[in-house]
Amino acid sequence: MSTCALVAASDFNAKHFKALFEDGRFDAVYAVDGGFAHIEAVGCVPDIAIGDFDSLGYRPKCRRVIELPVEKDKSDLEAAMDRAKTRQFDEVIVYGALGGRLDHTMANLQMCAQFAESGMGVTFVADDYAIRIVVGPDVYELPLLEEGIVSVFAATNEAYGVIERGMKYSIDDETLTNRTTRGLSNELQGVEAAVAVEEGTLFVFHPLA
Repeated sequence: MSTCALVAASDFNAKHFKALFEDGRFDAVYAVDGGFAHIEAVGCVPDIAIGDFDSLGYRPKCRRVIELPVEKDKSDLEAAMDRAKTRQFDEVIVYGALGGRLDHTMANLQMCAQFAESGMGVTFVADDYAIRIVVGPDVYELPLLEEGIVSVFAATNEAYGVIERGMKYSIDDETLTNRTTRGLSNELQGVEAAVAVEEGTLFVFHPLA
């Protein structure tokens, strides 16, 4: 399974990124505009720097630079996701795409859902939590932790056959919609836990292990 890390300009979990990088978990690392500064700060060199570099403020120097126009119809992160899809990576781990401007966060989540629905595994990593996009039919195993909050929301209008097991509150073959708070704030119990969906797409928020 091939994995690509995309690092954008917002809040960056340097510890998580560096641990996976040093463990050889990434087959490629893409710096997305201002994310180049994050990667450089931890002593890593990206395979590609992509963006219009308005956030970074200068044209970076690395193995390959793909400079995009400032005026365009898609974000730098979407262009990076397009490239990761073209390269046929199985998994993409996205750093620096949560926090900061709320409109950017919403755009990033909504945009990446389409890539997950095309068959690519997509996980966002923040400081102390991750968001996994789960496309049915699938089961997502959660980290084995003594405690922690898990929230599950429909990314599509409706998500059918949703199951949450191994947590304080059970959901058994329910339909979630993107117009309800149903799925907010479940609790890990120190046992194996998972979220499943038969049809539709979910955003699964969970603590990092």
